[in-house]
Amino acid sequence: METYTTDDALTTMGFGKLQGLVLVYAGMGWVAEAMEVMLLSFVGPLIREEWKISAQDESLLSSVVFLGMLIGACGWGYVSDKYGRRTGLLFSTLFTTGMGFLSALSPNYLCLMALRFLVGVGLGGSHVYSSWFLEFVPAQNRGFWMIIFSFFWTIGTVLEASLAWIVVSTLTWRWLLALTAIPCFLLLPFFGITPESPRYLCAQNRMSDATLVLERIAETNQAALPPGVLVYPRDGEADHSGLTSEADHLLPLREKECTDDDVMSPKSGSAAALRSLLSRKLRRSTLLLWFVFYANSFAYYGLVLLTAQLSNANRSCASGLKYVKSETDTSLYKDTFVTSLAEIPGLIASAVLVEWFGRKATMWCLLFTCCGFLGPLVLYQSELWTTGLLFGARACAMGSYTVVCLYAPEAYKLQFQHYIHRSG
Repeated sequence: METYTTDDALTTMGFGKLQGLVLVYAGMGWVAEAMEVMLLSFVGPLIREEWKISAQDESLLSSVVFLGMLIGACGWGYVSDKYGRRTGLLFSTLFTTGMGFLSALSPNYLCLMALRFLVGVGLGGSHVYSSWFLEFVPAQNRGFWMIIFSFFWTIGTVLEASLAWIVVSTLTWRWLLALTAIPCFLLLPFFGITPESPRYLCAQNRMSDATLVLERIAETNQAALPPGVLVYPRDGEADHSGLTSEADHLLPLREKECTDDDVMSPKSGSAAALRSLLSRKLRRSTLLLWFVFYANSFAYYGLVLLTAQLSNANRSCASGLKYVKSETDTSLYKDTFVTSLAEIPGLIASAVLVEWFGRKATMWCLLFTCCGFLGPLVLYQSELWTTGLLFGARACAMGSYTVVCLYAPEAYKLQFQHYIHRSG
């Protein structure tokens, strides 16, 4: 009897209208998260000015959001694996929206800090959007569409900088908090038309439900499913079409070194996943990838949070980072807006470099170039040079972050494919 997998079906049908719907919906999720993250650049100084809090308390307001994201990333990942991608998307979106609107009503600093922490917990579910989207994309096109998907994050950063530029000059920071929560809220009315991931359904052995989703994709895309019965690739079955010459070098492993202990079954829990990532054969690669993610996050979010402060500091003080802001000074929003636009050439550069030099070479090239742009900022620079250097650093940081998000799942997928190929 003929059989086919979800990868076979998606490859046969190609990227069509239904994947476009999923792209837009998941992309709006990333727009919403980007706006909430960029919000941190503007709210802290405004809160400090109105409530007369210390610089440490201003920084803590941003830190608790990222702490919440750390907790939320683990929690929403578990929910989406156990109860479905759509369930994770729905409840993380509801949670983020509710806490975002409530934070606009905060009566004092402690209440605002607690609510922004909860917003961070909701934002921790943003990775479910990217996972959900990529599970609808044919394997051979995932690199290209991941870069396209990343443009939605850039749209969110530019929108938030524009919104802050307009709102804060005429209204208050409370309006900025409330308006920033609207894109997340707008996702809820359209939740009913979103399909569940067929890959997730197959992993849960819900083959009839997965087949229905694939049939809906085929009908919407005006394409045909492969002949046969849908199966999940296990017991030595695998699609090796995604392996490329570069993929053979993604992980420092030889095929013969793969063991049963290094590979998870589709229904493995979170603890089993962590044990697999830290197993003897994968430990080195996992720790290296964690460090690369840490370095990218530290550079990118550091640039997001410090862009305005660095620009204002160079205008007000030639020797330090003393933050000065007047109510009529709009340079904070202008500089953030300009550096946010840097993400567009950063994404384009990463797409070109990946094709020319591969994943790993592109990552280290962009990361070292980012360091090169940041180095001169330890000394006093003119406003124009400061903005230009921040622009270049932001472009490289965004490009590198996108490539590592593409590289990591491919590396672990290769490890799994090597094992099942040997088992077969």
